[in-house]
Amino acid sequence: MRAKLSTGVKELLDDPNLVHVATLMRDGSPQVTPVWVDVDGDHIRINSAEGRTKVKNIRRDPRVAISVTAPSGYPSAYIRGRAVELTHQGADEHIDAPAKKYMGVDKYPLHRADQQRVTIIIEPEHVSSMRAD
Repeated sequence: MRAKLSTGVKELLDDPNLVHVATLMRDGSPQVTPVWVDVDGDHIRINSAEGRTKVKNIRRDPRVAISVTAPSGYPSAYIRGRAVELTHQGADEHIDAPAKKYMGVDKYPLHRADQQRVTIIIEPEHVSSMRAD
C-alpha cells in the first residue's frame, strides 16, 4: 500500500542529509549503504551503478528500508517501501542533481566511463518520523 511523504519528511529528504538504504542479501541478511537521494512527488530516487551490491539486491528483491536523520539527530524519518523502477535512461544526468545538492558542483565529478549508472525509484509503503512534521 502506497504511503504519502509529509511535507516535513520531504524537507528532510530534500536537505543534504545523508540517507541510509537497507536491502536484503540473497540469504535474507540486511545490507546497508549510505546514499544520496532526491524526491519526485512521493517517490524517492537514488542513483547507483550496475554491479553494486544494493542494485543486485534490489533487482532480486525490491523491498528496501530508508533512514534519514538531520545532523543534530532530529528530525528523522524511517521509510519502508519497494523499488518500483530501475532505469538507465537519464541516470547519467540524474546523478548531477544529487551532486549539486551534496557536493555543490554542477556535474558529478566521479563518473567513470566503465560504469553504467542506474536510477532507482522507490515507492514508500510505510513512513514514520520523529519531529519531522
